[in-house]
Amino acid sequence: MRRLREVFQFSSLMALAGLMMLTMASKAQSQSTELVLDPTSTNQLKAERQQEGIWQLETTGKDPWIQTLPLKQLLSAEAKILSFEYFCPKGLDHLQIYFGPEIKPENSKLVRRIGLSEGWVGYTIDLGKEMKSWGKAGDLLRLDFGNRPEVNIQIRKLMLRPMTDREKDLAANREAKVKREAEMEARLKTYLAKSYTSAITEVEVEESKISVEGKTASSSQVYLCEIAPYQDVTEEIGFETAILLKNRKFEQELERYVERNGIKYDRLLSKWVLAEKNGKGYQLISHARFPDQIKSKYSYPKEVANGRKGIGGFSVNRGHLEDLDELSATSATVNIWFSKFMFTKPASDRIEHIYNGKSWYFKSKEVAMFDSTFRTTARKGIVTAAILLVDKAESCPDPEIGRMLQHPDMDPAGIYSMPNMTNPASVECYAAALDFLASRYSRADKMYGRCNHWIMHNEVDAGWEWTNMGEKTALIFMDTYIKSMRMCYAIARSYNPNSEVFVTLTHYWAWTSHPRFYPSKELMEILIQTTKAEGDFEWAMAHHPYPQSLMEPKTWLDKQVDFTFNSPLITFANLEVINAWIKLPEVLYRGKTKRTLWLSENGTNSRTYSEQDLKEQAAGFAYTWKKMKVLDGIDGFQWHNWMDNRREGGLRIGLRRFPDDEQDPGGAKPVWYVFKAADTPDENAVFDPYKAVIGIKEWNETQYTGEIKK
Repeated sequence: MRRLREVFQFSSLMALAGLMMLTMASKAQSQSTELVLDPTSTNQLKAERQQEGIWQLETTGKDPWIQTLPLKQLLSAEAKILSFEYFCPKGLDHLQIYFGPEIKPENSKLVRRIGLSEGWVGYTIDLGKEMKSWGKAGDLLRLDFGNRPEVNIQIRKLMLRPMTDREKDLAANREAKVKREAEMEARLKTYLAKSYTSAITEVEVEESKISVEGKTASSSQVYLCEIAPYQDVTEEIGFETAILLKNRKFEQELERYVERNGIKYDRLLSKWVLAEKNGKGYQLISHARFPDQIKSKYSYPKEVANGRKGIGGFSVNRGHLEDLDELSATSATVNIWFSKFMFTKPASDRIEHIYNGKSWYFKSKEVAMFDSTFRTTARKGIVTAAILLVDKAESCPDPEIGRMLQHPDMDPAGIYSMPNMTNPASVECYAAALDFLASRYSRADKMYGRCNHWIMHNEVDAGWEWTNMGEKTALIFMDTYIKSMRMCYAIARSYNPNSEVFVTLTHYWAWTSHPRFYPSKELMEILIQTTKAEGDFEWAMAHHPYPQSLMEPKTWLDKQVDFTFNSPLITFANLEVINAWIKLPEVLYRGKTKRTLWLSENGTNSRTYSEQDLKEQAAGFAYTWKKMKVLDGIDGFQWHNWMDNRREGGLRIGLRRFPDDEQDPGGAKPVWYVFKAADTPDENAVFDPYKAVIGIKEWNETQYTGEIKK
């Protein structure tokens, strides 16, 4: 009961805190000043104001800058944070802010290296030390955007404002948090690298029981300990369960469900470890182990697409459903922002879902749209993957859901959050959402369609942007991400024995230009090391090998690629690298089975709708497809975005034009016809005219036949 009261008190305090934050946010907004760019005051830079207050900027020389319109009134004394949202696939080598109207180097602030952004990302700069007496009516800023021509950047919501309470809290706790996490990282490294003489060898989950087998070489008393997802294996001095073992070789049977923290908890989600007691608590004597075998409600064969062509970001409400048949699509991805339609309270327009005895609710209208989407793909035999995304708390219609699911360390700059698994209530909420989706789309009768593939969030190597949990080292970040993968895997496999979870990555492989991104290769090495220590599971890969520049469709010109496993980038130009990597012995599932590899989000761009730009976009795909035809490690190619999207920073990366295009709304582009012809008898006839664009005589010139070196 004490735990139950604590959970209730925590929820009440969070609700009060949310009300206070809204009040303070309203006050901060009144102290903010919007800054408007002046397109008549520029140098070596084109500036155009577009819809919804978006500024489209393009640098044309090595000294590009633009000024703001003068302030109309005295700036608030608290408004010292320059903030904006930006979209810039290349990134900036620097941004220099001059305090005008008199432009002097000594009256400026230099920000080195603003990372690339392939989605709308927030950015803040504290100008408090440099502003001095600046901020009077008539004052202005000059923004210098690096020293490179041909950089496209979009900016919106440019303003000077006070620091938010969230930013103050992050700043105040940053030093202490960095210290704690550095200590945790050191312990994790030691734990993962250690060779223990004791081990848990098998964890099997049945309908109502869990069996844990293992052996210990210790002559002391040894305890079988349970670690829930909200706990950290190297940080615990006490465990939810600690069972004294009677024999060195053991097989311990436990109840699958237990009452804990005022809720019915499913131990399917836990991992298990061996430990000895010491003066401070417990000392680990083995690696932890997740479930190896999970009894599934249904028995289905593994879904394998009968081709490699697929559509990304599919939804029945986008129109042009005929493309599924006309393009011979065999796979698709569907974005699910489940925190946007999940609720804690019932209503007439919500569906109840009971998870371990507790009711959760999902908006009927949104669920019906997903049902229609998954029914459509299931009816056509299209293998479909859900991309699971966690919105910021402020974007969730149920504030309580938002607070529970948003990671407590998420920085406001992120687009989406890492799921919060730091406390029992948040774990229960996240598990309930996963259970709702897995149970609904795994039914034998396919009443709501079928989904057995789960892409865990988006581009986690660019986690700062797409799966944010604050500034973390790669190891700390992956420790949490693997928990999320394992949680979805366990729940999905409890319904379908062949469900897969996908790790999702950008094309930045062994290097990244963004100071807060991680090289994909480093994250994958951590994943492999962790699963070697804690038991393997059948994860798959959803890779995004866009061209080096998302704007440039001529991927054969990519420079930051090579044919080694340490290539800076993996793009269409060197797909042979990821094809070889997925087949390495250390990458195989349990050392035997190749993992599923989808190129789940990729495509080539048309800068405009001019004949030449459309021809280059089509040539980019033709080059890629001919290269991929001989690569047997790649199982799927899902085109993103299916249709041009105005919210993608000026990209025209779709197979179809913008739905609101004035000349041909949603019209098929030349690349649509090339995509249609792929893997058909018409392939060469449609593809061959693009050889001249690429500069080749035969298609085998696109293929690399040498050795991929380590």
